[in-house]
Amino acid sequence: MQNVPVASLVGEEYEVEVGRVAHGGHCIARTEGGRVLFVRHALPGERVRARVTEGEETSRFLRADAVEILDPSKDRVEAPCPFAGPGKCGGCDWQHAKPGAQRRLKGEVIAEQLQRLAGLTPEEAGWDGTVVPAEGDKLPAGEVPKWRTRVQYAVDEFGRPGLRKHRSHDVEVVDHCMIAAEGVSELGVEQRLWEGMASVEAIAASGSHDRQVILTPRPGARLPLVELDKPVSVLRVDEKDGGVHRVHGRAFVRERADDRTYRVGNGGFWQVHPKAAQTLMLAVMQGLTPRKGDTALDLYCGVGLFAGALADRVGDKGAVLGIESGKRAVEDARHNLAGFPRVRIEQGKVEQVLPRTGITDVDLIVLDPPRAGAGKQTVHHLTNLGARRIAYVACDPAALARDLGYFQERGYRVRTLRAFDLFPMTHHVECVAILEPVKKDA
Repeated sequence: MQNVPVASLVGEEYEVEVGRVAHGGHCIARTEGGRVLFVRHALPGERVRARVTEGEETSRFLRADAVEILDPSKDRVEAPCPFAGPGKCGGCDWQHAKPGAQRRLKGEVIAEQLQRLAGLTPEEAGWDGTVVPAEGDKLPAGEVPKWRTRVQYAVDEFGRPGLRKHRSHDVEVVDHCMIAAEGVSELGVEQRLWEGMASVEAIAASGSHDRQVILTPRPGARLPLVELDKPVSVLRVDEKDGGVHRVHGRAFVRERADDRTYRVGNGGFWQVHPKAAQTLMLAVMQGLTPRKGDTALDLYCGVGLFAGALADRVGDKGAVLGIESGKRAVEDARHNLAGFPRVRIEQGKVEQVLPRTGITDVDLIVLDPPRAGAGKQTVHHLTNLGARRIAYVACDPAALARDLGYFQERGYRVRTLRAFDLFPMTHHVECVAILEPVKKDA
């Protein structure tokens, strides 16, 4: 029996009424025949002509771009960036929405995920429903916060730098990224050719004047002589082991938070928005209210941001254990927190290292897992430790809501939830949830 080819619907166009926002930077619409479309570059309530970008006759849903706005929303603005729009750069999702509308859309996504995956209303999560802009980011429509302190430029076959198109390996060549921090823009990466390179990542530390580029060569290519508009350290990604190696200059940048300097090596993780580390650290400390003598865990601790803040507050009689899988991040965390003898940093995956520590009780826990979340196994282990409070820092509202559901099953409730718009123009949002054990009736 021969397989019958399935007809692609890419390029088909539908005139649709746009419905609610969905997680992922798009809105939901339905064709007259009932077919579901995930439409980018649209806003709820609009009538648009949508062109299919992905999907076949048998697909459960189709992806599409709004290529013509027939009835615009009052929240719509002309996208400030010339590289934003259907078929162009995929870095931003909401350039066409007023800043306040972007935050409302993100709030609607958080509320929908909380309800669907954790069965929680905003009130039950202790959340007022708002998404708060970072300090200095509340700008008029048409102005764009320059917040992105790390930009990874893809390089096309001609050596021209750009940014990836949405859900594609294709490169949209750009001469300027509007959301790039000034420290990134002033390097001039977009103004030169990068022949033989697959990507160029530019990093501008917000806690110092450190600047860094990380080059990923194409197989067999030689590194170019890097001459940029500002002094810069150069690192390269090894094509064999994927490791990051210093070419010249420092192998790290220096960042600041909580009146402390943190070394971040080899392009390791640090919050991208210049205000993010301080904003999240304060939200976590305010939610946990550490006491002198407390014992605390900092899971997925990176270079030690929360561990350092905790160590400061629990004092000499307290103790903090950080767990982090990245080898270089662990080295940096140990360096950054060397002044705290009661801080220990262990390397490995949280779900493997935590059971081996033998810890059976703890006062406070911070977890800042990757986008996929912590998962049921780790949540179950944490709820057995009897923590007075747990702070969960999340960059993905779906993973957060799923894990909050697991915490509820194990006797922890959400005390408060706060949401921060630390990724303006994109669909991403950062949340801090504070959990505590449910009081048992006497």
